[in-house]
Amino acid sequence: MDDVMEEDGSFDMMDDHNHNNWEAKADAYGGQAPPPGEPNAVGRSSGVPESESSGASAGRAALNINSSASKFLMNVISREEYQSTYWPKLESAIEQLLTQSPKDYIPISYEQIYSCVYKCVCQQHSEQMYTDLIGKITRHLQHVSEELKSSPPEHYIEKFNTALTQYMGALQSIVPLFIYMNKFYIETKLNRDLREDLVKLFTDCVAEKHVCTLMPLLLQAHSTPFQITPSTMASIIKGLYALRPDWVQLAPALFSNFIPNILPPAMESQLCEYAAQDQKFQRDLVQNGFSRGDQSRKRAGEELTYIFRIMHDGPI
Repeated sequence: MDDVMEEDGSFDMMDDHNHNNWEAKADAYGGQAPPPGEPNAVGRSSGVPESESSGASAGRAALNINSSASKFLMNVISREEYQSTYWPKLESAIEQLLTQSPKDYIPISYEQIYSCVYKCVCQQHSEQMYTDLIGKITRHLQHVSEELKSSPPEHYIEKFNTALTQYMGALQSIVPLFIYMNKFYIETKLNRDLREDLVKLFTDCVAEKHVCTLMPLLLQAHSTPFQITPSTMASIIKGLYALRPDWVQLAPALFSNFIPNILPPAMESQLCEYAAQDQKFQRDLVQNGFSRGDQSRKRAGEELTYIFRIMHDGPI
């Protein structure tokens, strides 16, 4: 196990093997470093008898073992140390990842956090660390949900999309940082996956509490072209579908515009309805300043014929 020591807020990797060997040799020379040219054995080049040299080697080996054991015990992380030193560092990094804007960059020592998690897992703090992580993110999402509740209707859709994309972006960093905890505790003892647990947290704490308010606004925005950008609409619909596919039933026609194979195959009896929808969409485009171009060569009923041929023969 790598020995991670904390000095001045950082975690440095140290080489216990070399460090302990140097201590043993120093003790053999009365606390002084071994003379040059004698890095391994003590006394043989100085004329010390073989038996005495063997005894000295055995003593140094015992000293090495005792020193390593003492050093390991000195670096055991107590529950109090975990709570006062290690978890605050992890919590601070998580907070930054959850709240930073996608356009912002807040420097985080990923190596330091990764090493901190590794050390805590090796010292049997996985269960507490998982509990603390879930609690931290739950509180954050509860705050996000409260902010959404206070958002006016004209900003509600954009606010929800920002919360969804920001959280999913944060998971791209949080999950890899806790990969050791995921592998050696969540997967092996809980039979779950960290990312799935954190995605479910957003579903439970945010999406389920707002989907009934959000869906009517999405339907209204979809019926009014350019009220919100197509990319925002696609982001939310695909995000909701990823969180809970059964939410399709709330607005099948809306989801079918962004998720393939949602609706059953079209019937010939619905051609007139499709043509009417297409004509309405074209009128909306004209009302919003988009020209239809030269329509002088379009024949009556051409739209229906085109749709009919696509249904039977595939795209032309």
